[in-house]
Amino acid sequence: MESKTARLTVLIDPAKKEAFENLCAAQDLTPSQVVRQLIREYLAQHGVTYKTKNQIGTRGKRSGG
Repeated sequence: MESKTARLTVLIDPAKKEAFENLCAAQDLTPSQVVRQLIREYLAQHGVTYKTKNQIGTRGKRSGG
């Protein structure tokens, strides 16, 4: 799972929020998990690459012997 590094605030009407939270709960997922997955899929769909936390943490380190 990704580490919490930034906050994204989204405004949504209360009826959609409730329906989304209910669906997430029924699937034993948190709304945050679903939103993170949607963002990953959206980036992939549009060919956008990004560094993961692991890649950022290893910046400047050399691999190999």
